[in-house]
Amino acid sequence: MGVEGIGARVTRKEDKRFLTGKGRYTDDMTVPGMRYAAFVRSPHAHAKIRSVDVSAAKDMPGVVGVLNGKQLLDDGIGNIICGWMIHSKDGSPMKMGAWRPLAVDSVRYVGDAVAIVVADSVAEARDAAEKVVVDYEVLDAVIEAVDALEAGAPQLHPEAPGNLIFDWEIGDSAATDAAITGAAHVTEIKIYNNRLSPNPMEPRATLGIYDEAEEHYTCYTTSQNPHVARLVMSAFYNVAPENKLRVIAPDVGGGFGSKIYIYPEEIVCLWASRKTGVPVKWTSDRTEAFLTDAHGRDHVSTVKMGMDANHKIIGLKVDTIANLGAYMSLFSSSVPTYLYATLLSGQYDIPAIHCNVRTVYTNTVPVDAYRGAGRPEATYLVERTVETAARELGLSPAEFRRINFIRSFPHQTPVIMNYDTGDYEASLEAAMAAADWNGFAARKAQSQAKGMLRGIGMSCYIEACGIAPSQAVGSLGAGVGLWESAEVRVNAVGTIEVMTGSHSHGQGHETTFAQLVSERLGMPIANVNIVHGDTDKVQMGMGTYGSRSGAVGMSAIVKAIDKVEIKAKKIAAHLMEADEADIRIENGELVVAGTDKKLPWFQVALAAYTAHNLPAGMEPGLKESAFYDPTNFTFPAGCYIAEVEIDPETGKTKIVQFVAADDFGNIINPMIVEGQVHGGIAQGIGQALLESVKYDETGQLLTASYMDYAMPRADDLPSFNVSHQNTPCPGNPLGIKGCGEAGAIGSPPALINAITDALGNNNLQMPATPEKVWALANA
Repeated sequence: MGVEGIGARVTRKEDKRFLTGKGRYTDDMTVPGMRYAAFVRSPHAHAKIRSVDVSAAKDMPGVVGVLNGKQLLDDGIGNIICGWMIHSKDGSPMKMGAWRPLAVDSVRYVGDAVAIVVADSVAEARDAAEKVVVDYEVLDAVIEAVDALEAGAPQLHPEAPGNLIFDWEIGDSAATDAAITGAAHVTEIKIYNNRLSPNPMEPRATLGIYDEAEEHYTCYTTSQNPHVARLVMSAFYNVAPENKLRVIAPDVGGGFGSKIYIYPEEIVCLWASRKTGVPVKWTSDRTEAFLTDAHGRDHVSTVKMGMDANHKIIGLKVDTIANLGAYMSLFSSSVPTYLYATLLSGQYDIPAIHCNVRTVYTNTVPVDAYRGAGRPEATYLVERTVETAARELGLSPAEFRRINFIRSFPHQTPVIMNYDTGDYEASLEAAMAAADWNGFAARKAQSQAKGMLRGIGMSCYIEACGIAPSQAVGSLGAGVGLWESAEVRVNAVGTIEVMTGSHSHGQGHETTFAQLVSERLGMPIANVNIVHGDTDKVQMGMGTYGSRSGAVGMSAIVKAIDKVEIKAKKIAAHLMEADEADIRIENGELVVAGTDKKLPWFQVALAAYTAHNLPAGMEPGLKESAFYDPTNFTFPAGCYIAEVEIDPETGKTKIVQFVAADDFGNIINPMIVEGQVHGGIAQGIGQALLESVKYDETGQLLTASYMDYAMPRADDLPSFNVSHQNTPCPGNPLGIKGCGEAGAIGSPPALINAITDALGNNNLQMPATPEKVWALANA
């Protein structure tokens, strides 16, 4: 490890511009002739559109154009799609209802876009949008997934009778039923996973530019995967030919999954630019974000877990109803299936598992992947059930987990996943030591003396990152491959540019990717530039989500560096008249082992481009590209312990201690990893204690601002005790597992387990608001 290489705690290069207000976000982009868009959105959760009258809006000051869904349809712009095909257990394909970028005949949630107004200013566009008159025939709405399956419920899509999208299963139903029937003890529990709003710091935005002379489109957008956006908008939505569409995702202020998808606004702004002849920019306000950004979670599950006489788990039976909202979003079908049910084994050796999942349409915002995407739902279900079982059996929750841990690897679970490596007991022991687990009884007594309730809870999570390989996910219904690409360009003076298909929206790629280059080639990271987020600059890539940037994105960079290194050594060996096998790269120099012969890196790079003295037959230049397709998922895991103190007079929960012991494999930059864990835990605490999207019975969103949607603040969070117990991943060249989502996965069950321990009452669902906790404390 060098001072800036792998393992070094290097401060982030990109933070200088972010902390000094020099970041360049989509809303910062201005081009000549640019105008501003406002969308006309449905105030009803469910209605038929009788007519759309834009005449008054067109006469408003500053208006350039007013366009509706019928015009969009007439121009051949396609429906928004879901990109992962799921088949029901009877073999029938999922029932995908039509989602128009601008609604034509019906609206299905409050916020569904009906028309776009383009004007000289934001204020003028919004004023004109209020003059668009839409005649609605209001219909009954259905909000809860369970209600949507009831006979007589309002029907959202003719393609999906009974609002059922698919009825899917995984595992061996008969074997699981037999295991539970023969169990010495069965734990049963009902689990709700509350609906969340992602709330990235930067709201979504897009700038659509049509160049009539070149018949070319440019889209600036807040995207986690610009190449996929270009692919989908060209191949499926018919916005523009792929070679005539450039997608640029500049600095992006947080995503958490909500910026993976292609939303109506990107499509419509590009189309509107062509129709009006001016560049069109739209930036969401915070209320629009609550109304239209894809939500996360929203599961209702019933669980049965059977144990034998030795307290070994022998069967797990799960039935889940997942609310996908009004339409199927890009990856929505994969979240409650292959990203959820395949992780239901957790860290435990469970011989029989069966899960049935029904997904449902409701008159709510579409639901898709949100930080963790399926893995938080699986971990919460498993860890709440395990904790409950331990209590029912009269065992320490740590001892019950020890009895059931997987101890030999690789381990094939009954639900597809093959875990490659891990040491779950090491994380458990580290967390217990850091939390002073054995001293808890004394602390509890001290709290009782003050009239306070104290509890401690544990969560042992596992997740699957770097979704792969492409052939496998393709066989499961994925519409794209999940490889990654990279190009490493060595310039003539020796500086280096890395073009990556990964996209950074807060993860620190410009630092960690440069650290990898520094480690391999001995370059200071100041001499390494990371380029991403522009489909005209970077070859096709799959973007960033699912904690894939390190395990997949950096592995592609490794492959490209390997090729650069081979060529550089050939050139150096030729110039120094040495054997290629004797060339080493050390401290930015190419040296001949065992001699004092050496050449500085820049001199070898310059020789590659002057081409005056290259080995016979070698092409000039020094740049290489690579694609990397993983052979397996990676499996980060860990143990989280939360300790809480509750005031029974107010129901207020105070987190007095939070310990995280994670196994992320090899770590590039410990400081950045710790920051990712801190952020994930904060989001998990938000879900456990505060956050929940709520609608009334008519489908009106009740939590459409921060006055109503409770986000965690600084005084809601404790200091986090974070440590790492690393077992390197054998499936990629860097031994990386991924860290970006772990905190949000492991923390909610640890907190709810702690609160229910303090209350002595297990009947608590997230979020554990003071009102709920007070009611249980005083029951």
